[in-house]
Order: sequence, then C-alpha cells, then structure tokens
Amino acid sequence: MRIATWNVNSIGARLPRLLAWLESSGTDVLCLQEAKCTAEQFPTAELRELGYEAAVNATGRWNGVAVLSRVGLDQVVTGLPGGPDYEGAQEPRAISATCGGVRVWSVYVPNGRDVEHDHYGYKLRWFEALRDAVAADAAGDLPFAVLGDYNVAPTDEDVYDPAVFEGLTHVTPAERAALAALRDTGLSDVVPRPLKYDRPYTYWDYRQLCFPKNRGMRIDLVYGNAPFASAVKDAYVDREERKGKGASDHAPVVVDLDI
Repeated sequence: MRIATWNVNSIGARLPRLLAWLESSGTDVLCLQEAKCTAEQFPTAELRELGYEAAVNATGRWNGVAVLSRVGLDQVVTGLPGGPDYEGAQEPRAISATCGGVRVWSVYVPNGRDVEHDHYGYKLRWFEALRDAVAADAAGDLPFAVLGDYNVAPTDEDVYDPAVFEGLTHVTPAERAALAALRDTGLSDVVPRPLKYDRPYTYWDYRQLCFPKNRGMRIDLVYGNAPFASAVKDAYVDREERKGKGASDHAPVVVDLDI
C-alpha cells in the first residue's frame, strides 16, 4: 500500500497536477492539506473518476484537509476531538479515516505566526489536543499514522540554516517539545534521514529562489505507531512535484507499506 501526504496549497489551483500525480504515482491513500475551498467546492467527482473516495473537512478559503482513498474509506471522524477554537470557531485542520486496514489522520497544524502572537499559543494547545485524541490509536494494534503539515521542523538539521530561523516559529523549544509529546504516545518518524539525497526538505518558500537554492524546511511528517512503522518498506519526498509552473510550495511525502 502506498500512502502519502501533501499540502497542495489550494486544491483549485493544483487540481490538474493533483490528478496527474495520483495517476502517475500509484498512491492508494493521500492525506491532503490546505484545500482552501468549501466541502461543496471539493473536486469529489473528478477524484471519483480516478477511483478515489474522499472524506473532506473544509469550510472556506483557508485551511481544509481531506483523506483520499482507493482502498476503502471507513470510520471517518471530521475535526479534532477536544480541539481548541480560534477566534470563536473550530478550524478545519483534521480528519481521520480507516483505509484498507490502516488508520490515518490528515492534519494541518496551525502555523503559529509569531511567538508573541496568540496564534502561537493556539498552536501549542492544538498539539495538546492532537496528542490526547490519537493516544489510544497510537498504542493500539492497528497500523496507525498521523500525516500532514506539522508546521514544525523536528531538529536543526531539518532547516537549511538554523541561524535564519532563530527566534521564529517552527523551531522553538516549545513546538519541538509538543512533537516529542506526540511521539511519546507511541509514534515515531517513519521517514528516515538521509533519504536518497541530502537534506530531504518538504517545503520551500516561493520567494527568493528558495527551491532552486534548496533553502527549505522539513515540516511535512509521517508519524506512525509500531505496527505501521514495522510495515514501512520505503519512503521518499517527491521533489519533482515541487518543480515547474503551478507547483505547490510543498512536495508530497510518500510511504510504502507491506500490509
């Protein structure tokens, strides 16, 4: 089974590339983030033509997550149970489903914006709720993984220059501690480093030629429990999909399982 995660940064803008990538990559399950659409605008019909069912949590022009599957889509839970509100509303940042005997979450963790911004505190509270929500599945016998845009680089090796990010979000001790607390539920990072090239980043800003200069961050992660991790046979970042006109600023992260 091939499972992937991809922040597409607007499914409307990326739909032709998404459909082409699904056909060429042989992906069975895709956890998708930053749909930037309503549920009614989500391209369910186009995906169904390729054999994919879709579970969607999307409410408008910001955020939005989904799970796409061609191996079954059951036990869907929309939203983050116990998750915090932001500005009086639950943002569409999480959805989970069981696909072909594997339980997956697609998550789009809040950015945090600035360490002095209230969005930063919201991000840490969101991580706490995620940890509590996944603890039972993480400790269970069913293969289980939380995939998505975590908006945290786990270590200094996961950014192109730690000095550039000093004092900024995505690298603070509190955010990395939140990642560690999530792992402590029984999860591990199943994408090894190094992969087939040095510094396997997953995100590059559109500005200042960041992608050609490989000034990136590894913030799109796959955290799996022991049954999931033991089934992993290969993993890679599809850098090719970050190239060319109309690309997302994130690349897909792909994991192959022997299930």
